[in-house]
Formats: sequence, C-alpha cells, structure tokens
Amino acid sequence: MPRKTVNRIPHPAEEKARKAIGSTFGPEVVDVSMLDTFPYEYPGNPITMEHTTDEFSCLCPFNKMPDYARLTIRYVPDKACVELKSLKYYLYSFRQVKIYHEHVVNKILKDLVSILKPKELTVELKFATRGGISTIATAHYPNVRSR
Repeated sequence: MPRKTVNRIPHPAEEKARKAIGSTFGPEVVDVSMLDTFPYEYPGNPITMEHTTDEFSCLCPFNKMPDYARLTIRYVPDKACVELKSLKYYLYSFRQVKIYHEHVVNKILKDLVSILKPKELTVELKFATRGGISTIATAHYPNVRSR
C-alpha cells in the first residue's frame, strides 16, 4: 500500500524553485538567498569538497531548448560549507532560465563565492553535445587557470 504524505509543508527553497515551472526567465530570477550554509568547524585543516550532478539544465537563449550538463563544484572551505538541499533547489531554479554556457558557469561561481567566501572554488559544466559540438565551461576563484 502506498505511503501517504499528510499535510506536507514544502521547504521554502522548494517553493522558490517551483515558481520557474512552465515559464522562461532571464538569469536575474535565480535567487541566491535560497542557498544556506553551515559553519566549517576545522578552518585550520583544509579539505576539498566536491559536489557533482548529472541533472543540471538551463535553456538555450536562442531556441529555448534545454541544455543538459554534468556540473561539478569543488571548493576549499574557509569558515562555511554549502548545505546540499539548498544547493539542489538553487541549481533546480536554472531549469527555465535562458542563459549562455559562459554566463551560467560564472553566475554559479559568483553566487557561491558570495555566500561561502571559500579559499578556492571551481565550477565546471560539461554540456551534452548539441549540433556535433561539445562544450565544457570552467570558472575559478580566485581567478586562476588550472591548466
């Protein structure tokens, strides 16, 4: 017998992310305030955090077709770590946003740097092949090239 969810109260970030369903928007609708953090308790012990999803998508600004990507976020926390549920809803909010590959990678980087203030952060988007062209967009903080 299926389990029923009675009087489920959605998380506020889920409500913000659902506003995008059925419409298309510009990148200004992505709300960085839905990202939550928690204190990193070992600032003297640097670690690298890596979060990856194959479910990132946004829309092509020209034809409004979905652009799918494998997203990898790597960062060395200073005093804060990103809370994963809020990150999930933040990334979900790009689903109906018309944005260039070059811009989305920088938007995510800028938003994460603003809330985390990490020692280092890299955002990499490996977009699915479209029209025979594969695209990988990578942005770094501080602004250094890894290659």
